[in-house]
Amino acid sequence: MENIRIVLVETSHGGNIGAVARAMKNMCLDELALVNPREFPTEECMARASGADDILHEASVHQHLDEAVADCALVIGASARLRSVSWPQLDPRECAERVLQRAGRDKVALVFGRERTGLTNAELERCNYLVNIPANPDYSSLNLGMAVQVISYELMMQSRQQPQASVEMRDLARAADMQGLFSHLEQALEDIGFLDPRKSDKLMRRLKRLFYRAEPDLDEIKILRGILSAAQGRKSARRH
Repeated sequence: MENIRIVLVETSHGGNIGAVARAMKNMCLDELALVNPREFPTEECMARASGADDILHEASVHQHLDEAVADCALVIGASARLRSVSWPQLDPRECAERVLQRAGRDKVALVFGRERTGLTNAELERCNYLVNIPANPDYSSLNLGMAVQVISYELMMQSRQQPQASVEMRDLARAADMQGLFSHLEQALEDIGFLDPRKSDKLMRRLKRLFYRAEPDLDEIKILRGILSAAQGRKSARRH
Protein backbone atom coordinates (compact mmCIF):
# COMPACT_ATOMS: atom_id res chain seq x y z
CA MET A 1 0.00 0.00 0.00
CA GLU A 2 2.95 2.36 0.61
CA ASN A 3 3.75 2.34 -3.12
CA ILE A 4 0.30 3.66 -4.08
CA ARG A 5 -0.04 7.40 -4.75
CA ILE A 6 -3.34 9.27 -4.98
CA VAL A 7 -3.09 12.18 -7.44
CA LEU A 8 -5.66 14.99 -7.54
CA VAL A 9 -5.65 17.25 -10.61
CA GLU A 10 -6.65 20.91 -10.27
CA THR A 11 -8.99 20.39 -7.32
CA SER A 12 -11.24 23.44 -6.95
CA HIS A 13 -12.15 23.27 -3.26
CA GLY A 14 -9.73 22.79 -0.39
CA GLY A 15 -12.39 20.93 1.58
CA ASN A 16 -12.41 18.17 -1.01
CA ILE A 17 -8.67 17.66 -0.57
CA GLY A 18 -9.25 17.25 3.16
CA ALA A 19 -12.03 14.72 2.52
CA VAL A 20 -9.69 12.74 0.26
CA ALA A 21 -6.97 12.73 2.94
CA ARG A 22 -9.49 11.35 5.45
CA ALA A 23 -10.61 8.63 3.02
CA MET A 24 -6.99 7.68 2.37
CA LYS A 25 -6.07 7.41 6.04
CA ASN A 26 -9.15 5.26 6.70
CA MET A 27 -7.78 2.74 4.20
CA CYS A 28 -4.04 2.87 5.06
CA LEU A 29 -2.93 5.04 2.12
CA ASP A 30 -0.61 7.92 2.90
CA GLU A 31 0.91 9.36 -0.30
CA LEU A 32 -0.99 12.30 -1.80
CA ALA A 33 0.09 14.41 -4.78
CA LEU A 34 -1.71 17.59 -5.85
CA VAL A 35 -1.49 19.02 -9.34
CA ASN A 36 -2.07 22.77 -9.46
CA PRO A 37 -4.75 22.93 -6.72
CA ARG A 38 -6.82 26.12 -6.62
CA GLU A 39 -6.88 26.28 -2.80
CA PHE A 40 -4.29 24.57 -0.61
CA PRO A 41 -3.85 24.55 2.28
CA THR A 42 -7.03 26.04 3.77
CA GLU A 43 -8.76 25.87 7.14
CA GLU A 44 -11.63 23.90 5.59
CA CYS A 45 -9.12 21.46 4.14
CA MET A 46 -7.65 20.78 7.60
CA ALA A 47 -11.10 20.55 9.20
CA ARG A 48 -12.42 18.05 6.62
CA ALA A 49 -9.30 15.90 7.05
CA SER A 50 -10.51 15.06 10.60
CA GLY A 51 -7.16 13.89 11.94
CA ALA A 52 -5.46 13.05 8.65
CA ASP A 53 -3.36 16.23 8.86
CA ASP A 54 -0.14 14.26 8.42
CA ILE A 55 -1.17 13.29 4.88
CA LEU A 56 -1.83 16.94 4.03
CA HIS A 57 1.47 18.14 5.54
CA GLU A 58 3.42 15.59 3.53
CA ALA A 59 1.48 16.04 0.26
CA SER A 60 3.56 17.01 -2.76
CA VAL A 61 2.40 19.84 -5.02
CA HIS A 62 3.14 19.88 -8.76
CA GLN A 63 2.47 22.19 -11.69
CA HIS A 64 1.79 19.41 -14.20
CA LEU A 65 0.46 15.84 -14.14
CA ASP A 66 3.63 14.52 -15.81
CA GLU A 67 5.65 15.63 -12.78
CA ALA A 68 3.29 13.90 -10.33
CA VAL A 69 3.46 10.50 -12.06
CA ALA A 70 6.95 10.56 -13.64
CA ASP A 71 8.33 7.77 -11.43
CA CYS A 72 5.25 5.51 -11.65
CA ALA A 73 5.21 2.28 -13.65
CA LEU A 74 1.41 2.13 -13.67
CA VAL A 75 -0.99 5.09 -13.95
CA ILE A 76 -4.75 4.61 -13.70
CA GLY A 77 -7.16 7.50 -14.25
CA ALA A 78 -10.65 7.74 -12.77
CA SER A 79 -12.89 8.99 -15.55
CA ALA A 80 -15.41 8.16 -18.25
CA ARG A 81 -14.32 6.75 -21.61
CA LEU A 82 -12.82 8.86 -24.33
CA ARG A 83 -15.38 9.85 -26.93
CA SER A 84 -13.19 9.10 -29.95
CA VAL A 85 -11.22 6.03 -28.81
CA SER A 86 -12.20 3.65 -26.01
CA TRP A 87 -9.38 3.32 -23.47
CA PRO A 88 -8.77 0.07 -21.56
CA GLN A 89 -11.19 0.23 -18.66
CA LEU A 90 -11.43 -1.48 -15.26
CA ASP A 91 -14.01 -1.59 -12.52
CA PRO A 92 -12.82 -0.78 -8.95
CA ARG A 93 -12.22 -4.43 -8.03
CA GLU A 94 -10.23 -5.16 -11.18
CA CYS A 95 -8.34 -1.93 -10.63
CA ALA A 96 -7.39 -2.92 -7.07
CA GLU A 97 -6.14 -6.32 -8.21
CA ARG A 98 -3.96 -4.84 -10.94
CA VAL A 99 -2.61 -2.07 -8.69
CA LEU A 100 -1.65 -4.47 -5.87
CA GLN A 101 0.13 -6.78 -8.30
CA ARG A 102 2.30 -3.92 -9.51
CA ALA A 103 2.73 -2.04 -6.22
CA GLY A 104 4.77 -4.87 -4.74
CA ARG A 105 7.71 -3.58 -6.77
CA ASP A 106 6.88 -0.24 -8.40
CA LYS A 107 5.18 3.08 -7.70
CA VAL A 108 1.58 3.25 -8.88
CA ALA A 109 -0.58 6.37 -9.33
CA LEU A 110 -4.37 6.66 -9.17
CA VAL A 111 -5.37 9.94 -10.79
CA PHE A 112 -8.60 11.82 -10.06
CA GLY A 113 -9.67 14.83 -12.11
CA ARG A 114 -11.46 18.10 -11.53
CA GLU A 115 -14.73 18.04 -9.59
CA ARG A 116 -16.86 19.26 -12.51
CA THR A 117 -15.04 18.17 -15.65
CA GLY A 118 -12.77 15.30 -14.64
CA LEU A 119 -9.61 14.63 -16.62
CA THR A 120 -8.97 16.04 -20.09
CA ASN A 121 -8.42 13.72 -23.05
CA ALA A 122 -4.72 14.59 -23.01
CA GLU A 123 -4.50 13.61 -19.33
CA LEU A 124 -6.41 10.38 -19.94
CA GLU A 125 -3.88 9.47 -22.62
CA ARG A 126 -1.18 9.50 -19.94
CA CYS A 127 -2.95 6.62 -18.15
CA ASN A 128 -2.43 2.91 -18.77
CA TYR A 129 -6.04 2.22 -17.80
CA LEU A 130 -9.20 4.01 -16.70
CA VAL A 131 -11.27 2.99 -13.71
CA ASN A 132 -15.00 3.62 -13.69
CA ILE A 133 -17.18 3.28 -10.59
CA PRO A 134 -20.56 1.69 -11.45
CA ALA A 135 -23.44 3.80 -10.12
CA ASN A 136 -27.13 4.55 -10.63
CA PRO A 137 -27.38 5.56 -14.33
CA ASP A 138 -30.00 8.15 -13.39
CA TYR A 139 -27.77 9.66 -10.69
CA SER A 140 -24.16 8.65 -11.24
CA SER A 141 -22.39 11.70 -9.78
CA LEU A 142 -19.94 10.89 -6.98
CA ASN A 143 -18.04 13.63 -5.20
CA LEU A 144 -14.26 13.45 -5.07
CA GLY A 145 -14.00 12.13 -1.52
CA MET A 146 -16.56 9.39 -2.25
CA ALA A 147 -14.74 8.29 -5.40
CA VAL A 148 -11.40 8.02 -3.59
CA GLN A 149 -13.10 6.18 -0.71
CA VAL A 150 -14.58 3.54 -3.03
CA ILE A 151 -11.28 2.86 -4.80
CA SER A 152 -9.31 2.93 -1.52
CA TYR A 153 -11.71 0.44 0.06
CA GLU A 154 -11.20 -2.00 -2.80
CA LEU A 155 -7.43 -1.61 -2.43
CA MET A 156 -7.65 -2.35 1.29
CA MET A 157 -9.77 -5.46 0.72
CA GLN A 158 -7.48 -6.68 -2.06
CA SER A 159 -4.39 -6.16 0.12
CA ARG A 160 -5.92 -8.44 2.77
CA GLN A 161 -6.71 -11.16 0.25
CA GLN A 162 -3.34 -10.85 -1.43
CA PRO A 163 -0.68 -10.42 1.29
CA GLN A 164 2.16 -11.08 -1.14
CA ALA A 165 1.64 -9.56 -4.56
CA SER A 166 2.56 -11.41 -7.71
CA VAL A 167 5.27 -9.19 -9.18
CA GLU A 168 6.96 -9.19 -12.55
CA MET A 169 10.73 -8.97 -12.20
CA ARG A 170 11.21 -6.85 -15.32
CA ASP A 171 12.30 -3.26 -14.75
CA LEU A 172 9.18 -1.74 -16.32
CA ALA A 173 9.23 1.69 -17.94
CA ARG A 174 7.99 4.59 -15.83
CA ALA A 175 5.51 7.22 -16.99
CA ALA A 176 8.32 9.64 -17.86
CA ASP A 177 10.00 6.97 -20.04
CA MET A 178 6.72 6.30 -21.86
CA GLN A 179 6.12 10.00 -22.52
CA GLY A 180 9.67 10.27 -23.88
CA LEU A 181 9.00 7.36 -26.23
CA PHE A 182 5.72 8.88 -27.45
CA SER A 183 7.33 12.26 -28.15
CA HIS A 184 10.20 10.58 -30.02
CA LEU A 185 7.78 8.36 -31.96
CA GLU A 186 5.63 11.28 -33.07
CA GLN A 187 8.69 13.25 -34.19
CA ALA A 188 10.15 10.25 -36.04
CA LEU A 189 6.87 9.53 -37.85
CA GLU A 190 6.79 13.18 -38.87
CA ASP A 191 10.42 13.09 -40.06
CA ILE A 192 9.91 10.03 -42.29
CA GLY A 193 6.70 11.43 -43.77
CA PHE A 194 4.39 8.79 -42.30
CA LEU A 195 2.28 11.05 -40.10
CA ASP A 196 -0.72 12.70 -41.71
CA PRO A 197 -1.34 15.96 -39.78
CA ARG A 198 -5.10 15.55 -40.28
CA LYS A 199 -5.10 12.17 -38.50
CA SER A 200 -2.11 12.49 -36.18
CA ASP A 201 -4.11 12.70 -32.92
CA LYS A 202 -6.11 9.56 -33.67
CA LEU A 203 -3.03 7.61 -34.80
CA MET A 204 -0.99 8.60 -31.74
CA ARG A 205 -3.83 7.58 -29.41
CA ARG A 206 -3.91 4.13 -30.98
CA LEU A 207 -0.14 3.78 -30.79
CA LYS A 208 -0.17 4.83 -27.12
CA ARG A 209 -2.77 2.17 -26.39
CA LEU A 210 -0.61 -0.41 -28.14
CA PHE A 211 2.51 0.42 -26.11
CA TYR A 212 0.62 0.68 -22.81
CA ARG A 213 -0.84 -2.76 -23.49
CA ALA A 214 2.64 -4.17 -24.21
CA GLU A 215 4.03 -2.81 -20.90
CA PRO A 216 7.62 -2.42 -22.19
CA ASP A 217 10.59 -2.47 -19.83
CA LEU A 218 13.45 0.05 -19.88
CA ASP A 219 15.65 -2.02 -22.21
CA GLU A 220 12.80 -2.36 -24.69
CA ILE A 221 12.20 1.40 -24.59
CA LYS A 222 15.90 1.95 -25.41
CA ILE A 223 15.68 -0.50 -28.33
CA LEU A 224 12.57 1.18 -29.71
CA ARG A 225 14.11 4.63 -29.44
CA GLY A 226 17.28 3.35 -31.10
CA ILE A 227 15.22 2.10 -34.05
CA LEU A 228 13.46 5.48 -34.27
CA SER A 229 16.79 7.34 -34.22
CA ALA A 230 18.16 5.08 -36.96
CA ALA A 231 15.08 5.69 -39.11
CA GLN A 232 15.41 9.44 -38.60
CA GLY A 233 19.11 9.30 -39.49
CA ARG A 234 18.54 7.45 -42.74
CA LYS A 235 15.83 9.89 -43.73
CA SER A 236 18.13 12.79 -42.98
CA ALA A 237 20.91 11.18 -45.04
CA ARG A 238 18.60 10.75 -48.02
CA ARG A 239 17.66 14.42 -47.84
CA HIS A 240 21.32 15.40 -48.24
